[in-house]
Amino acid sequence: MNRKIIHIDMDAFYASIEQRDNPDYRGKPLAVGYGEKRGVVAAASYEARRYGVHSAMPSVTALRKCPNIIFVPPRFDVYRNVSNQIMQIFHEYTSMVEPLSLDEAFLDVTVNNKGARSATLIAKEIKQKIYNRTHLTSSAGVSYNKFLAKIASDYRKPDGLFVIEPEKAEAFVEKLTIDKFFGVGKVTAKRMVELGIRTGYDLKQWSELDLVKEFGKAGSTYWHFARGIDDREVESERVRKSLGAEVTFMDDLDEIVDILGSLDQIANEVHRRAQKRKFLAKTVTLKVKYADFTQITRSKTVNYYVNSYEKLFELGKELLLQVNDIEEKKIRLMGLTLKKSDSELSSYPHRAIQLTLDFEE
Repeated sequence: MNRKIIHIDMDAFYASIEQRDNPDYRGKPLAVGYGEKRGVVAAASYEARRYGVHSAMPSVTALRKCPNIIFVPPRFDVYRNVSNQIMQIFHEYTSMVEPLSLDEAFLDVTVNNKGARSATLIAKEIKQKIYNRTHLTSSAGVSYNKFLAKIASDYRKPDGLFVIEPEKAEAFVEKLTIDKFFGVGKVTAKRMVELGIRTGYDLKQWSELDLVKEFGKAGSTYWHFARGIDDREVESERVRKSLGAEVTFMDDLDEIVDILGSLDQIANEVHRRAQKRKFLAKTVTLKVKYADFTQITRSKTVNYYVNSYEKLFELGKELLLQVNDIEEKKIRLMGLTLKKSDSELSSYPHRAIQLTLDFEE
């Protein structure tokens, strides 16, 4: 029996909430973030996207592309509250809900609380309920697996609903450009194009063995996706895999005293977040981005839980001092992350995912 999977994705979630709550912003290009030298766009309204503005873009670039763009600071507490409203709607239909972030989730409605046979009708109802309760629009994708449902939700944005039926799936995927494949990032897409893989049809011509040789374990996933195959279940229970914090500095740092001082503040913030969420892990990762935008990471796994600020800072400092050119190049950004190792995650019955908060798709 084919599953009935729905993927719901809110339309420009953060920006739409700001436009909803302030009539002066409606119909205008808007970015959630800070319009300063070191600012970054967390989300962009559809009006701003028409100018080429998108999430994770430096604010100065956004201003260059769209001089009249409005910057508003993020209100994550508000976004979380609205997200909770939306998740409550999902749970009215099924307990099989897998959030990917604050603004999107998979739902398995093969068996559902309403006894409805049509996943498409359920998706329509959910979209309408979301609008009635939040005055926000969403897009829905419906299919028999997660891969196709995710692609479908993006197909007719904003305020869209698209269904990929089982008998039409392979033909649909064959025509899909490789950059539209869920799970294929920019770097991988670029590599695929270099190899002559531009569409799902091109991907389908490769053997599973050759794809694994070229892309590692992910190659097997790409082989299955090219055929519309995805056996992953919607996982209603989730385990946080990692937790961290990073800071983009107003001025580049090149003095070790300043760098260590900033590391101290970051370690404090990560420890505060970990305590709040009762998060324990044994792996610490340091991220450094230089003024020329090159980036390095260093990680260390220990045989104990990093459960104090002091331990976190000492491990972060140890990783920092391993970086050869730390005093030779100016640092633009630095971050620390606590991460559960594979052995820690194996004790959980479900795959771990990380809910994102900083940037919006």
